[in-house]
Amino acid sequence: MTTLYILLQDTTTSGSAGAFGMWPLLLIIVVFYFFMIRPQMKKQKALKNYRSSLQKGDKVITTGGIYGKISSVGDNTVDVEIANGLTIKIDKYAILQDSSDLAAQK
Repeated sequence: MTTLYILLQDTTTSGSAGAFGMWPLLLIIVVFYFFMIRPQMKKQKALKNYRSSLQKGDKVITTGGIYGKISSVGDNTVDVEIANGLTIKIDKYAILQDSSDLAAQK
């Protein structure tokens, strides 16, 4: 409560002290952008590009943990073969990554 009161006080008498008080807030915003927001945006962009470049024969993993191979690609859906002769139709947004990415993470 006292911190809020101090921040809300009128700083017109001290001139430069008000500008100095803004630096920590700006620094926090910059740190959040470079260490949290920007990497997440890059990751989302890479995943979007991966999903749009899916082709027949790619090995994929779904959000449900199902491993399979793409048998056909539509506009918004993908047919994934999970066993010999057994295919399921899933949304493209349910695909996380391919198996080679998973092996590289281990």
